Amino acid sequence: MAKTFGFEWLVALRFLREGRMQTLLIIVGVAAGVAVVAYISALIAGLQASTLSKTLGAQGHITLRSPQDAVQPARLIQPGETAWFETQPRAQRLRSVVNWQMLVPVLEAMPEISSVSPMVSGSGLALRGEAQQSIALLGVDLDRYDRIVDLRGKVVSGVARLAPGEGIVGRDLATDLGVRVGDRFTVQTGTVNESVRVTALVDLGVRDLNRRTVIVPLRAAQNLLGLPGGATNLDITLFDVWTAQTLAEDLRTRYPYKVESWQENNAQLVSALNAQSVSTSIIRSVVMVVVVLGIASVLVVSVVQKGREIGILRAMGTTRAQILRVFLLQGAVVGVLGSVLGLLLAVALIWAFTQFVKGSDGLPLFNITLPWRVALNVAVVASVCGVLAAIAPARRAAAMDPAQAIRL
Repeated sequence: MAKTFGFEWLVALRFLREGRMQTLLIIVGVAAGVAVVAYISALIAGLQASTLSKTLGAQGHITLRSPQDAVQPARLIQPGETAWFETQPRAQRLRSVVNWQMLVPVLEAMPEISSVSPMVSGSGLALRGEAQQSIALLGVDLDRYDRIVDLRGKVVSGVARLAPGEGIVGRDLATDLGVRVGDRFTVQTGTVNESVRVTALVDLGVRDLNRRTVIVPLRAAQNLLGLPGGATNLDITLFDVWTAQTLAEDLRTRYPYKVESWQENNAQLVSALNAQSVSTSIIRSVVMVVVVLGIASVLVVSVVQKGREIGILRAMGTTRAQILRVFLLQGAVVGVLGSVLGLLLAVALIWAFTQFVKGSDGLPLFNITLPWRVALNVAVVASVCGVLAAIAPARRAAAMDPAQAIRL
């Protein structure tokens, strides 16, 4: 059996060598298809990861808040009655999540959740001299909040620290106020004022956030916003961001709070990511179909060209099964060689992208790599496609009548 299989390998490789120009062209064609599939897969994966990182870099995967105030009618409408009334919406006020101190350890014990951070958020004014800017005031526990958004990793100046009387400011807001690390400015909310010393400037990845954000200790924000001991929301991060919607629905059934996932808050982004994934799958499928047709067409031509040789082999006792395996081996060799060359080409394309496509800061737009699992998957699929493409030509070759083939 081993000797027979060696004979089939010998014949398959000889046929490929004799038609070396055709073999080279189809290997290059397979390599181009594999390179396109691998490069597009890596590019889309890198783009989606970068987009998610920037989107979720300044927010939790799930946000839990107290429900909004609702106005109830003056009296219940009885069956059969018709009533005309107008309800004036109630002005919404900051409300604390009820029993949030007890809820935090319960949420942290859930296996899907990686971290929970209580927060007090509201609006105010930042004052320094004649400068006055509206701000989004955030009161946080720095260590917990850092696990949510990696705040320390976003520091561009100073050291992230939140002792009493200290604050962290978005870098664009610092420019508008004319403050640097160590300077002081005043935060005003209603009738309450507090002096804040800047310990760090941060880049949150979104310009609007950089122009508005002031982060202070949790207790300071509670005093400034008139919410002693309270937390307006709990930010939650998960080990798997794509389970956020399912967990949010589960939490809504358990607790009487307003629970929102990042998918609900970024519905357009999710639609765009899904569209990208679908487009990538279509491109992969079309490219692989082209690869299969290319291999099949070359092998069909090879069967016609090698008709006499096939007839002689059959007349010498070579079985139909052996002829079938000869052409299947040719398809496999073309697929494997094309896959290896294509992956090398894809790596070169990725290197060129990271070297020559830069952002305004001179750094690559986003990180792009070719994971070995993706590379192996693409190579296996291409090799299998090579074998599948060889089935029809192989069956045609195996079905040839020796006497007629020799007379050709």
